[in-house]
Amino acid sequence: MPKEKRLTLNAEKRKVIAEVFQDAIESKSKYKTMHSNAIQNYNDMRSIAKTKIEQLVRFHQPQEDVDTIRSMMNKYGERNGGELYHDNCFHVQNETPRMDTDYNGNPKEVLDDVHIEFKASKDFLVSYYRDELRSKGLDPDYKTKLQENYDKRSPSYYVSETNIDKYLGYNNTNNDVSANQGIKHKHAWKNDFKLWVIGSSYCHNRMFQTDSENYEWFKSFEVAQENVILAHQKLYSYVKGKMDLVNKGLQSYRYFDQAKALADLRGIVLNESLLDTNSSMALSVYSPENLASLLEDEVELTKDEKIAIARQQLQEQLN
Repeated sequence: MPKEKRLTLNAEKRKVIAEVFQDAIESKSKYKTMHSNAIQNYNDMRSIAKTKIEQLVRFHQPQEDVDTIRSMMNKYGERNGGELYHDNCFHVQNETPRMDTDYNGNPKEVLDDVHIEFKASKDFLVSYYRDELRSKGLDPDYKTKLQENYDKRSPSYYVSETNIDKYLGYNNTNNDVSANQGIKHKHAWKNDFKLWVIGSSYCHNRMFQTDSENYEWFKSFEVAQENVILAHQKLYSYVKGKMDLVNKGLQSYRYFDQAKALADLRGIVLNESLLDTNSSMALSVYSPENLASLLEDEVELTKDEKIAIARQQLQEQLN
């Protein structure tokens, strides 16, 4: 019976295999759950925030006053009868002052405020739609990879940024709608919730005061938005650590069955059908058995342990 030919790996096959491992590692990670929970918590709080901010704005600017100004504007023309703006940006101010000091060290009262926006920043949307972006073949981690070291920006960074901007609606075109996607996410969020307020488009000129309890709730809403980005960063850092190990192992593997052995040990489905495109120490350290244990969260081999493994593998080969 002829011996079955082993499938040799190349760069393209290793890339496909790495993506399978990344999907599996992410899906089983507690950091993936934390990211999903952060998004759900924000969604829940956003729904409540819409009601709370409308109640607060209408307490300070009753609907009948808005209607009166609109009537005056219709009669006398815009700006002549007053000014209204359809806004999604609100400053909520704590009506209870706190004591601070000025530049000369003298005591002074300060009224804290929090900026509540119902549109979304690009960083937030990239984190919020991370799974969707990956499913479209885009890289939502392109900026997180820099670890705020912008000197590390490469041509691939700018390609990823351009593709993300185009998908979310941050490119310079005035096209808010895509034939394949519908309304771009940026514009959908911008127009999701607005209130008519009295005044100009400069939302920082309007301070809506509230009691300390309500103010603290709005602060927690702001934190909930920040937590989506933070959870994304933690998820990336966790997955990167695991994938660094996987990629080192894949680089040392010559044949598909070696990667398959690792996948089996980790309970990951890996079949040759996915590959639809036509140094002894490293091989010891990153053998399927050893790399599978390295991918456990609780295990991190020291240099001496890696050397011991390599010696054991070498001894087994000699025997």
